[in-house]
This record gives sequence, structure tokens and C-alpha cells, in this order.
Amino acid sequence: MYGSDRGRVRAVGAVAVGAALLLSGCSSDGGGDGSGGGTGGNPPISQLPKDNDPYWVNPQAKAAKALEGADGAQQELIKKIAQQPAGEWIVPENAKEQAQGFTEAAAKADREALLVVYNIPHRDCGQFSSGGAADGNAYRAFIQQVAEGIGDRPATVILEPDAVLHLVDKCTPDKFHEERYDLLKGAIKTLKQQPATKVYLDAGNAGWGRTDEIFEPLKRSGVDQADGFSVNVSNFYSTEDSKKYGKELSAKVGNKPFVIDTSRNGNGPWKEGPADMRWCNPPGRALGEPPTTKTGDPQVHALLWVKRPGESDGDCNKGQPKAGEWFAEYALELAKNAQ
Repeated sequence: MYGSDRGRVRAVGAVAVGAALLLSGCSSDGGGDGSGGGTGGNPPISQLPKDNDPYWVNPQAKAAKALEGADGAQQELIKKIAQQPAGEWIVPENAKEQAQGFTEAAAKADREALLVVYNIPHRDCGQFSSGGAADGNAYRAFIQQVAEGIGDRPATVILEPDAVLHLVDKCTPDKFHEERYDLLKGAIKTLKQQPATKVYLDAGNAGWGRTDEIFEPLKRSGVDQADGFSVNVSNFYSTEDSKKYGKELSAKVGNKPFVIDTSRNGNGPWKEGPADMRWCNPPGRALGEPPTTKTGDPQVHALLWVKRPGESDGDCNKGQPKAGEWFAEYALELAKNAQ
């Protein structure tokens, strides 16, 4: 297991929901509470109060679609996931269309899109979410497409989970380091040219926690030009531990603010299983605190669900779905265990 200890999400396996929203016009209603409705006779998926959480709830997300055919008890559990805004992981094959579709649907509902960019070359060190852009030029073109798709609509972008951390833990070979610094810095510059886009560069998690080793690489990657950094993406460390890690790191990078992924940290990390599998669909976990920008702490810009709860970390155990696929049994467990 690499130093990230992160539940990985394979973006290349995602459905092109953004393009579908763009082409069909089937998105959340901009009127009233932004209700998008459900499918069939399912409970409706509506937008949350904007003053508490400005992010868009996707009525066509996998969790929302999982309501189809679920019985009453299961519907109530799945709705705990479907009713919360979660990150939209951009697929490189139609990056512009997805970014445009998601941000247009969010804007129509008077909300902001939460996007995740995860396509850096040599991604995930050959693990379950390996891949990424073929080379630096392909990555720059991809980032340009994302920026063009966003346009002048509001968006928050979580930039490249694990990309900086894997430079520090030596998972990514030395020969790729300088290029990665350049690509991340360039991505921040390109995305920040969009007038309503916020960018948070990923900075690992409290389980790894060596801020003395990562703060310089974050600076070299352009974090000073970003709106801040993200911690605990797809991981399970508690909000308090994540705050402690984030504040220690913030003090080393110009007091930059940060966001925390709380999607599955309700019961903290799994400590009983094999160390190399604790990140991958670990049992006994729970949904964490709901997304909000009202954190009560000016350094913590938001609690977010960056990882989409209920979607598999990978086919790491026999019979489990591939990364990014809906994992109904796991989704129900997360919701049942939620406080």
C-alpha cells in the first residue's frame, strides 16, 4: 500500500452524466428549492438550503438512480446519500462536455458544481485507479477542456487527489517529478482564469500526516495560487484529526484554508484488517458529517463529500465491484452506521 492509504476512485469508469445533462436538459429545476424529482415513484431529490451548503445535488447520480426498485427501508437509507451533494469526477474522454453539463445544471438550480480532476500522468502508481493522461501535453489539453466547460459558471475543483503525496512518498518515480510540479502549477493557473472557479490542491490525509515533508512540494505545485488545499479525499480519518493535520500544514503554506472530505469518516478508519487493504471498501464504516460551508472555523472552508459514498473503491476483495461502480451492500452499511 502506498503512503496515501486512500480509497481510490477510477474516474475512467464513470458514466458521462454531465454530457447527458447537457444534451437532455434534464437537470434540477431552478425554481423554489431546486427540486429535481426522482425517477419513477422514488422519493424526490431536491437541493439543500443554499445558505448552509451551496453545492449542487445531482438528481441523476448513481445513488439517486439506486432508489429505483429499492423498498421503503432501503430507500430511506439510500436517500441519506442521494440527497447530499458529492463530487463529480470528470472523465477525460468528454471533459469539456461533462464540465459544461454539470456546471450548467448546477447554475440552473442556483447552486455550485463540485468537480474532481483526476487525470495526472502516471496516476495512482499502477494501483486500482492507474492511468491518467498519456503525457504532459495531453494533460494540459484536458485541463483546458475542463476550464472551457466550466466557463464563467460557479465551480469548486478538487485538483488531483494523491498527486503531490505520491511525489513525497516516492510512489511516483523521480524522473516524473519536475513534470508533475509543472503540470499542477499550470492546471491551477488555467482553472483560475475562469472567473467563478475555486481550486483546492490535494494534500493527503491525517493518516500519512508528515507535514514537514509535503509542504515544500505543495508550494512547488502552486498551492499559493490556489484557493487552498484538500485533505482526507476518499479516506476515513475523523474530521477532528483532519482539521489538526490541515491546520498544521496550513501554517507551513502561508495559512492557506482547506476543505475536508467527510463522506465516509463517521466511524474513523478501519484498524483491524490487513494494512494494505484498510483503504478499500473497509467494513463497519459510516457516512460522515453532511457537506456544509458553515464549519465554524475560517480556516476550514467546507466539509465536502468528495468521494461519492456507495461507489466502490475497487475490486480488492472477491466479488466486489470495480472502482467507481455502485456497491449497494456497502452503501446501505454506510447509511445504517451514520450518526
